[in-house]
Amino acid sequence: PEIDKNYRTLADRKNRAIAGLSMGGYGGLKFGLKYPEMFALAGSFSGALGAASFSEKTAGAIGKTIDSIYGPLESDTRKANDIFQMIKDLMPEKVKSLPFLYIDCGTEDFLIQNNRDFMQLLGEKKVPHEFRQLPGGHNWAYWDSQVQEFLRVADRSFAGK
Repeated sequence: PEIDKNYRTLADRKNRAIAGLSMGGYGGLKFGLKYPEMFALAGSFSGALGAASFSEKTAGAIGKTIDSIYGPLESDTRKANDIFQMIKDLMPEKVKSLPFLYIDCGTEDFLIQNNRDFMQLLGEKKVPHEFRQLPGGHNWAYWDSQVQEFLRVADRSFAGK
């Protein structure tokens, strides 16, 4: 809503997407899942999709930062921001209301297994998505080409193809 208020936009779901890299990839999917009425497409590149379950014990310095944001592992704040749990709790009749999810991650990225686990869950719940895993790491050399691919997917989505 803030963007629509301050910039010239097409302010409806069918013309809106959200995406991000790494922690922003988690954020893009989280906002797409929490606010499906706002987004037709949500994307993640090398997303830290399990961020709500990271802790200092499991993820070192990054986990320590997550601990300071979300609190203890069993906190309500963590549960409310866990996109794995959002999908697990999803009722079948709600699947149609979700945005299309585009997720990709390099096969050499330290987050690849986390992304694969999320893809498996999406498949089990029959959530429409596209998952790409190509050679590459957690870096701009990989993301440059994948952001361009996401834009092609967005173009098709917005054109209704």
